[in-house]
Amino acid sequence: MVGSVPPSNPPSNPPAARSARSSPPTVPLPRRPWDPADRIRGWYENELGWATVPGEPLRLSTGGRFDVLDVPAEAGLTALRHLAPASPVAVRGDRMLLLVAAGCAEEVPGILEWLEWGALPLDLTALGAGGLIEAPWPADRNPDCATGSDRGPVQGAAVWLRPPVAGCEVEASLPTMSALGGEGTAPDLVRLVDTLATQCHRVRLLGTCAQPLAFS
Repeated sequence: MVGSVPPSNPPSNPPAARSARSSPPTVPLPRRPWDPADRIRGWYENELGWATVPGEPLRLSTGGRFDVLDVPAEAGLTALRHLAPASPVAVRGDRMLLLVAAGCAEEVPGILEWLEWGALPLDLTALGAGGLIEAPWPADRNPDCATGSDRGPVQGAAVWLRPPVAGCEVEASLPTMSALGGEGTAPDLVRLVDTLATQCHRVRLLGTCAQPLAFS
């Protein structure tokens, strides 16, 4: 028809289509880096049922499932014969951490007095309710805790010498006071403390003798 306006052709590139093609692709959020401390915390809390305290380094609470005797490693090595094979023991630098039954820490001062060690300065610390120790690194003894990472314990960090076994009743292997309901199978706390005191005193004497003489 003369004078009629031809229909306009639809745009080959609609605005919605242009907008869809020009928008940048969605970038997924970066994943949280895998932290070995999370795996270690899970091992302690989920498999062993031990309370942990977050931080750097991760720490374990004493007084609930176990107490700890902290002694020079040289003294502790001699006392290992008084422990059950499954009784957990850790080392941290030149210190040894021996796990004993919960409630035993408060008995140690009385035992030392009874054994006539109370008057001597012994490098023996008992940690009970409210105490904290550095969580020993379990990777060397429990590869599942280190899967996917080549990160290991830093020099001087606490590591297990005799690690606890997940799924086992760790408490049954810990030294305890016979008078506190020991079943006869757990190691005796008094004998352990006596050996530790003897060896701590020996280490102290050897350290004193090794020091150079001072001349006035």
